[in-house]
Amino acid sequence: MNDLKIICDSLADVPVNLIKKYDIEVIPLTIIINGVEYKDGVNITNKEFYRLIKEVNEIPKTSQATYMQFKEIFKKYIDEGRSILYISGSSRVTGTYQSALMAKNDLEGDIHLFDSLNLSYGCGAQVVTACEMNEEGKSIEEIITKLEEIRDNILVLFAVDNLDFLKKGGRLSASKAVIGSMLSIKPILQMQDGYIVNIDQARGHKKVIAKMLKMVKENINNDIENKRVGIAHGDNEVEFEKLKETIKNEFDFTDITEAEIGPSIGSHTGAGTIGVCMWDK
Repeated sequence: MNDLKIICDSLADVPVNLIKKYDIEVIPLTIIINGVEYKDGVNITNKEFYRLIKEVNEIPKTSQATYMQFKEIFKKYIDEGRSILYISGSSRVTGTYQSALMAKNDLEGDIHLFDSLNLSYGCGAQVVTACEMNEEGKSIEEIITKLEEIRDNILVLFAVDNLDFLKKGGRLSASKAVIGSMLSIKPILQMQDGYIVNIDQARGHKKVIAKMLKMVKENINNDIENKRVGIAHGDNEVEFEKLKETIKNEFDFTDITEAEIGPSIGSHTGAGTIGVCMWDK
């Protein structure tokens, strides 16, 4: 058994196959739909979540992972004599990191917290990198140094289909949401310094993909062999397949990870989201 246990939260959208491969402990956020509470990935699947939000006339709410959740999980692995590395979704948009910090401060043990300053696979890429390095026998110091490098340079872009979710979350004004919906304008968003920032827009899915890949190309800097890419979607397989096909045709990436956007992120973006991220190997 490896001495270092890697933990993340459900904001990371790590694919199930990688969670199993690396035995990652995922702390679930709570999703509230029509007054009913669900634990992300525990008693609600991605498919069930998107079906529910289409059936009910209400935008879901989320509740951060709690102090007690972290304390119980941290204590479990400390009692096994293991060190812990917890990689969190961005502390700039959720209080989950603070819950973990409170739990760490109340326990004795080798617990390391790392704020990814990112969401979805922008965070998940850091989690998986940590797992890979851990399997290679790298030290916790080496792992954290690499995570800092990725955090400071990763490109994370996504586009949403339903502007109502961004409007209610305060990411888009009501007037822009109405006009955007009428004109089929899709905002293109980027993670910057832990925040979600609206950086561009496009009319229609085809132009959205073209603009996102233009930004990817601008960030490759003629160093494609040293780049890794993740692509993700939230109940939008058609556009996801188009995005994947375009990336394969446009670029020669040897490492592409496919992820699904789960309820913790999907509660704020709605169905129809597609995203792409790129970082250094």
